[in-house]
Amino acid sequence: MDNLLIQFQEMVTRQKLFGRKDRLLIAVSGGMDSMVLAEFCYLSGYEFGIAHVNFGLRGPESERDEQFVRLLAEKYGKPFFLKRFDTAQYAAQHQVSIQAAARELRYGWFESLLGEPPEHFRFVLTAHHLDDNIETMLMHFFRGTGIAGLRGMLSKQGNIIRPLLSFSKSALKAFAEARQLQWVEDSSNESDKYTRNYFRNKLIPAVEKVFPGTWHNLEKNLDRFSETEILYREAIYRHKKKLLKQVNDEVHIPILLLKKSQPVHTILFEILHDYGFSSGHTEECIRLMDSANGKYIQGNSHRIIKNRAWLIIAPLENAGTAAYIIIEKDHESISYGDGELILRTFTAGENTSIEKKTSLALLDAGRISYPLILRKWKAGDYFYPLGMKKKKKIARFLIDQKLSKTAKEKIWVIEMDQKIIWVVGQRIDNRFCISQATQEILKIEMRML
Repeated sequence: MDNLLIQFQEMVTRQKLFGRKDRLLIAVSGGMDSMVLAEFCYLSGYEFGIAHVNFGLRGPESERDEQFVRLLAEKYGKPFFLKRFDTAQYAAQHQVSIQAAARELRYGWFESLLGEPPEHFRFVLTAHHLDDNIETMLMHFFRGTGIAGLRGMLSKQGNIIRPLLSFSKSALKAFAEARQLQWVEDSSNESDKYTRNYFRNKLIPAVEKVFPGTWHNLEKNLDRFSETEILYREAIYRHKKKLLKQVNDEVHIPILLLKKSQPVHTILFEILHDYGFSSGHTEECIRLMDSANGKYIQGNSHRIIKNRAWLIIAPLENAGTAAYIIIEKDHESISYGDGELILRTFTAGENTSIEKKTSLALLDAGRISYPLILRKWKAGDYFYPLGMKKKKKIARFLIDQKLSKTAKEKIWVIEMDQKIIWVVGQRIDNRFCISQATQEILKIEMRML
């Protein structure tokens, strides 16, 4: 079994996972795989500490595991780090599964230990092995995933290192038994209520009965998908470089060029994934390309806006400084740049005193359709200034208003379905002015902050 130790050492060197001078923090549950990882590192002479998480999910069994790992650290003479969590409470509060809660809590704590004095750990080592990786690949496949999900876990991902991914569970167990290592069994591994356990205990054994070479084939598929992803990433990088235009904190994508890029669904999926959008948003975005101007899709952190020939990915935060701001019908105020817009709709004929001034727009609400887009004016924009029947370029209009270059740069417009309805603070479009037939009036007032 010393051959397995040598393979471990050679693999760490070949893949450049970590070096002799790196201080390592090993995540040890007390199970067989983490005990082997600790033994590998101890016999190889690496400097490490041991971290154990008590998730408080298995009562006395959790306390047993904690004490077992504590004694292991004492045996090796290594520093021991312990964290207890009320995982069930966290899962309920954040509306996630127990498995997801445990993962978030575990890795969040590991991250907090890195670099901290006096130990100054550089990497966290986990004991995920080949069996875990095959199960992960299958779960991703059935759940729905991109190529990254099919290649499973990476041996090195940031500060997290999984040095056992090339070793099967059976090989690790043979090493543990030959070295007479002790470990504890997690009774929850026998329960099929957790997704991974179902794949491990039910699905994969059932498939093996039909296709006896399944396990070997899945192992080879992991290697193939890993190599495929390298080529895939190179291709996606080239498409992103061609399609994505960074404008401050926004990303602009030319729709016509995107449509010509193939396969458009895959390219768009990879673009949107970087901004927190799910695979389901890809189809929505495909439809968005042919939708009306101003339509958008909203995610957790970003919004995708259709604006003429462009898709614009804009962060939800910092809305006041965004280059494109959505105005919905129910909005009462909108912050932008150095100003704020106050919106109100009321019935024509109301006994309301309205002062006529350039900071105020009175529009026929019946001619307005939402959403509206608030943005900076740009070359090529035109509108029909109030009182005029002919269109006029905004650039020419601003010159006629004798605005300075600095003042011009601060001008915003409100756009509706590719029509400028108001050059903010200057003049409304004649096509949307109120008349005797107007039943409702949209009042927009500009205020400087």
